[in-house]
Amino acid sequence: QVQLVESGGGLVQPGGSLRLSCAASGFIFSINAMSWYRQAPGKERELVARITSTGSSTNYADSVKGRFTISRDNAKKTVYLQMNSLTPEDTANYYCNTYWRGYGYWGQGTQVTVSS
Repeated sequence: QVQLVESGGGLVQPGGSLRLSCAASGFIFSINAMSWYRQAPGKERELVARITSTGSSTNYADSVKGRFTISRDNAKKTVYLQMNSLTPEDTANYYCNTYWRGYGYWGQGTQVTVSS
């Protein structure tokens, strides 16, 4: 079955950096677009970044453009989210997402807290 396992979250000071990872299994990773979403307390889940199957194209939410970078390693079946210049507004649970055979799949999420 499809599994997405996120890691790399934690507590970081404003201005700091984190790199999130999402290890995928149970589907053909190399042909699937992958996305990162986040959900802050009391807010709806929002798309943060998306990457095509080959990594040739990426899209970002306006709020993270220039600070976050999504990338992937198809050999390792892993997608990454490099987050720089973090602010308290980036505090959220971050989720990995993909669609396979008509269904959407989510990981369990990894918490990112930006605070001094």
